[in-house]
Amino acid sequence: QLQLVESGGGLVQPGGSLRLSCAASGFSLEYYTVGWFRQAPGKEREGVSCISSSGGHTNYADSVKGRFTISRDNAKNTAYLQMNSLKSEDTAVYYCGVDYGACIYVGKDYDYWGQGIQVTVSS
Repeated sequence: QLQLVESGGGLVQPGGSLRLSCAASGFSLEYYTVGWFRQAPGKEREGVSCISSSGGHTNYADSVKGRFTISRDNAKNTAYLQMNSLKSEDTAVYYCGVDYGACIYVGKDYDYWGQGIQVTVSS
């Protein structure tokens, strides 16, 4: 059974850091583009970042460029989102998703996604 599980979320102060993980099971992550998107209460879903299957190409939303870094370890069947210099506006539920499409547009749709994990940035 294909499954994606996010972890690493929580409460952090403004300026702090978190690293989200997206662990895949039931399939091999290495053939898929992986992306992260988020949704805050009352707001539209926002694409955050994506990474190609090989890891050679990444893309970021302007709102997180220079602060967030996406990566993947295909041997561990896991992808990551390192989030630095967090701001209150980063507060949202974060989801990881996969599909076969290219990492061209961070707002792309995904065929499969996890249950999401809460990130709260507050003092």
